[in-house]
Amino acid sequence: MPEITFLGHAAFKLGEEGKETLLFDPFVTNNPLAPLKLEEIKTDYILVSHGHFDHLGDAYEIARMNGATIISTAEIAGQAGEKGLHTHAQHLGGRHSFPFGSVKLTLAFHGAGVPGGHACGFVVEYYGKKFYFAGDTALFGDMKLIGELDALDLALLPIGDNFTMGIDDAVVAASFLKAKTVIPYHYNTWPLIEADPEEFKRKVEKKTGSKCVVLPPGSCYKF
Repeated sequence: MPEITFLGHAAFKLGEEGKETLLFDPFVTNNPLAPLKLEEIKTDYILVSHGHFDHLGDAYEIARMNGATIISTAEIAGQAGEKGLHTHAQHLGGRHSFPFGSVKLTLAFHGAGVPGGHACGFVVEYYGKKFYFAGDTALFGDMKLIGELDALDLALLPIGDNFTMGIDDAVVAASFLKAKTVIPYHYNTWPLIEADPEEFKRKVEKKTGSKCVVLPPGSCYKF
């Protein structure tokens, strides 16, 4: 059974014993919520939603340490390739098959953090399970299409406001996506993005058909 581990802020690790491990937006160094040190992180793939410091984070160093492949937009993959790292470039709307399943890049309404680029989210199929990592994004109506095109087992949504959706907009996003389970992130790292995940949980479970799981940094959820 796949297991998702919250590494603080917007970083997650996805894996299953004996299968490939995927890392998302690995901001570890200078992340006050990070439960692991860089040398403790083992991964085969690193998915990067955009180039801001708290998402691109330590992706290049972790990729070099593990021989991992960075999956991201063409612009970020291009930067990583120039550093001699293994990469796979995609772009918005594109899906590609990998040994574990597939990755599709979705829209994300946010800054790219790299010249000429776009922020993105990911719909990942991992050994038959499907989940959506929104990256940093505002609420947008086409989230309905993401839920319609892929029946989601899990959706990961930012709730910290100011730079991304706040709680109420993220609840609407959950209603659009119709995932079986929703997990919040991108909150309480710094005072500017303080939010109550328990409030989000109450509202999601009252207003949608999804279950909400709040993960403290370092904890995991099997789905």
